[in-house]
Amino acid sequence: MDVRLAEEYVHILENELAAIDPDISHIIRYEEEKQARKIILIPSESFAPQAVREALGSVFNNVYAEGYPPLRMTRDEEELVLDFSHQLAYYRRYADRRFYKGVEYVHFLETLAQRRVAKCFANERVPAEQIYVNVQPLSGAAANLAVYDALLEPGDTIMGMDLFQGGHLTHGSELNISGRRYKVVSYGVDPVTERLNYDKIMELAQEYRPRLIIAGYTSYSWAPNWEKFREIADAVGAYLMADIAHTAGLVVAGAHPSPVGIADVIIFTTHKTICGPRGAVILTTDEELAERIDAAVFPGIQGGPHTNKFAAIAVAFKIAQTDVFRRLQHKIVENAKALAEAFQKRGIKVAYGGTDTHLLVLDLRSIKSDTGFPLRGEIAARLLDIAGIIVNKNTIPGDEMTPLASGIRLGTPWVTQRGLDAEEMDEIADIMTEVLVNIKPFRYHGREHELPRGKIELSVLQRATRRVADLVERIPIYRPSRKSGYPHYCFLPGSRRKPLFEGQEARGKGQGARDDLP
Repeated sequence: MDVRLAEEYVHILENELAAIDPDISHIIRYEEEKQARKIILIPSESFAPQAVREALGSVFNNVYAEGYPPLRMTRDEEELVLDFSHQLAYYRRYADRRFYKGVEYVHFLETLAQRRVAKCFANERVPAEQIYVNVQPLSGAAANLAVYDALLEPGDTIMGMDLFQGGHLTHGSELNISGRRYKVVSYGVDPVTERLNYDKIMELAQEYRPRLIIAGYTSYSWAPNWEKFREIADAVGAYLMADIAHTAGLVVAGAHPSPVGIADVIIFTTHKTICGPRGAVILTTDEELAERIDAAVFPGIQGGPHTNKFAAIAVAFKIAQTDVFRRLQHKIVENAKALAEAFQKRGIKVAYGGTDTHLLVLDLRSIKSDTGFPLRGEIAARLLDIAGIIVNKNTIPGDEMTPLASGIRLGTPWVTQRGLDAEEMDEIADIMTEVLVNIKPFRYHGREHELPRGKIELSVLQRATRRVADLVERIPIYRPSRKSGYPHYCFLPGSRRKPLFEGQEARGKGQGARDDLP
């Protein structure tokens, strides 16, 4: 036994991050501060509860477990799943389907995650015991790819929403493997109403006869009519896949129509409105499809699953069964509607005419500039970020290039988790509107083409930054524990940049990057 090595290595095993790698520790602390001090309106982001993050960082991170839990165990009720005497005796006698041994406790995690997911998505059409769940996909993109691999042959036709009008990259974009492996037909919105026209989608399906139809979006802000899509799929003999990556939490809470019992396959991510870890889940009510999907995930696309993620998903879906989670999801939708109305009354157009989900997209073309150049989403998002409001650029109907997107996408999960209401949605819209209408768009010639840019009066940006800071100070949940200055934050008291030579002297002492940390 190498006692000396063991005694020395225990320092690495047991010491905290700040002692082992202070650089990474500082970066994490800066990120924590950013998340507390800024207004985050990214619809695909939410704040995972401490219990979820604790499970994600557990010792299950150390375990490799290719394969799946015992079939018998996956059909047990949750109470029997947690009967350790029963399950471990069975495991010792019959082992399991995995390629590694010593994974008995992984079985408990994965099975609990599956059963809790099924319970959350059960409805009047389908009971929990008829829902087959795979919690192993590493992301929504991986889940989509696994479904395609399970249901299709290369060269088959898929039909999803156009990327520029609200669809997702993995629904057939030429930039994605889905657009290279399969023939793609895209549907969009009506050019007048900016809403889905199901008669037109039916005509498109009948013309091209897709093998798979995908419903579910990343920026189209209205709930799909699942029954209409089922009718279209049946008319052409297609599978129907519901991609509810964005709206899964709303579905669980009854704040959004459920595709369970209507679609052949449902996929969703676990880190958006579910408020869990980064991962994905595939559901089906067809046992034969479930077997094909399982084989497509492993060994078809992935190897060893992230077993620590099973723990975090199980915790997230225990939380999702609570009344407070359901109320949160309904409030998320209410806040999105309130935010949309607040912009509309200030004269800024909301793409697609509004929202009944957790997100909305602003049409920046409705903001007229005296420079004669259009305001682009990238420029708007950059300046709003400096002011303390985080959004993302997004294409809207009529756009042809992502770099020149005319929209910015907003979502309300994060701000709702922090306790904000309709009154604060109006205030956020007012701050954002002041910034947006004061941006002076222009262009300059880059190396290859013209680049959109924007200018704004410093006083406008300073005022917006102070208003965001004042709003954050009133937020009761997840308050900032400290306040860094420059270069992390600008235009706020205490954030003035240091004189050049003073800053150089500090950096020479190895302190310049961290001298504002407590």
